[in-house]
Amino acid sequence: MENKPIARTLRLLSQLMELHEANPFKIKSVANAAFKLDKLPFPIAGKKLDELEKIDGIGKSIAGKVAELLKTGTMAELQEMLDKTPAGVVEMMGIKGIGPKKVAIIWKELGIENTGELFYACNENRLIEAKGFGLKTQEEIRKAIEFRMASNGKFLFAQVEKEANELMDEVKAIFPDALKHFAGEFRRLNEIITEIVIVIGSLNQDVAYNALANSKILCNVSKNKNHIQGELQNGLLVDIVCVDKADYYRELFINTGTDDHVQAVFDRINTPVEQPESEEMIYTKAGLAWMQPELREGTLFIEKAEKNELPTLINWHDLKGTLHNHSTWSDGVNSIEEMALYCRDTLKLEYLGMCDHSKSAFYAKGLSIERVLQQHEEIDALNKKLDGFHIFKGIESDILYDGSLDYPEEILKKFDFIVASVHSILKMDEEKATSRLITAIENPYTTILGHPTGRLLLSRGGYPINYKKVIDACAANKVVIEINANPLRLDLDWRWHQYALDKGVMLSINPDAHRIEGFTDMHYGILVARKGGLYKEMCMNAMSLPEITKAFAKKRG
Repeated sequence: MENKPIARTLRLLSQLMELHEANPFKIKSVANAAFKLDKLPFPIAGKKLDELEKIDGIGKSIAGKVAELLKTGTMAELQEMLDKTPAGVVEMMGIKGIGPKKVAIIWKELGIENTGELFYACNENRLIEAKGFGLKTQEEIRKAIEFRMASNGKFLFAQVEKEANELMDEVKAIFPDALKHFAGEFRRLNEIITEIVIVIGSLNQDVAYNALANSKILCNVSKNKNHIQGELQNGLLVDIVCVDKADYYRELFINTGTDDHVQAVFDRINTPVEQPESEEMIYTKAGLAWMQPELREGTLFIEKAEKNELPTLINWHDLKGTLHNHSTWSDGVNSIEEMALYCRDTLKLEYLGMCDHSKSAFYAKGLSIERVLQQHEEIDALNKKLDGFHIFKGIESDILYDGSLDYPEEILKKFDFIVASVHSILKMDEEKATSRLITAIENPYTTILGHPTGRLLLSRGGYPINYKKVIDACAANKVVIEINANPLRLDLDWRWHQYALDKGVMLSINPDAHRIEGFTDMHYGILVARKGGLYKEMCMNAMSLPEITKAFAKKRG
């Protein structure tokens, strides 16, 4: 065994000792030994115990640990430390900018146990609440995590949207008169992007290559037949396909849909489509209505296209209000009034649903019963003050382990609506997670089921649930399901939207905003809702103020 792996193991041991507040002198001696071993000009593998003890900075105790490691490949003390530390917490110690002391605060005070939860907390501005953290540190940690997330070649749609559009602007400048469009995952509005594909109706490939080779946006540019390939500054792969104008729409169609979607459409065409004049022509020849790119995942919407029953997909202008938002009363950055004015004056919405955290969310300054009543007084005063706008009294009530909500009935009935969400004890099997959610859904005060699986994209899988049972329970109890619009969540997954809609379950595009900038996340909620085939008639926050007021009253009644 080389010295470096041994030094790394000792360094990890010292970090875990510091995390668990072991003897400071012992921590320092192990860390110092790790440093010394890393710098030794000779290998220590094969040396006897007495030889190890004589090495400067090692000593008898650490020599014994090193000998144990050389002999067995591990250390009992290290394994003991690892056994009482969540794997995600160990992973967090590898993030640039935070050492064991900060990780201990993040874990023990904020209840964060992995990198995904930490990234989400940075986006929610929660880190600055902890001792020793400021805005600068929080931003540095967020950027370091983004860099780590990007290293696996997968990106959130929200992470690449700006750069992709800038690349398209360059392509438009190079080919002002050519046909050009995004294809692939980006055009289908996938929540996870592994490659940006652009199809250009021009065979003047050399012009494109020479221009893009000197681009400030694209790196490592190369040519491969009619493809120009490279990557964005963040490492995302790019494939630009140059084809003859006559073949453009066929290639755009082929490069946009998933393979099984494209094949399903072509299988319905009796005569070959050589050079279609539009994508619409391809669908027409297949006996189908034209399908929006975001619906071209597999064959889910093929039958609806055949019957000309495709939904008119929801858009930003359909939204009349925003539900599930947090203010300075819990872990938000802006006051209720600031959020209301932004929604009314900038977003031109009709209503705002406040849903600060409930009392169980101590880490997020969850509201005690007394503070709930105080907040309601403030909302009443604001509603008298604000013209042409209404603030609804909501709460994001924690679903406890037994499925109950964390306020007594006399408090629950004081809210206009309730978003019920799981925030704690996320390690559950499917049976437990499903029954926990269904119990909450059956609570007569639950209006909306919040982020149903608790997933954090690219960092934490959601707890397993039986989707059909949960959705069926929502249908039976007239409970709306949230599409949490935070780009890290996008939960309920779009793959289950149609099942919910077919069961008569309404969805709600909720930003889960913790600051006024967070309202813009509804953009990503709309994109993923369109993938799932959502239309305004089945979106709760597409209701007008009178309609949603009536709906809330009916649910409470």
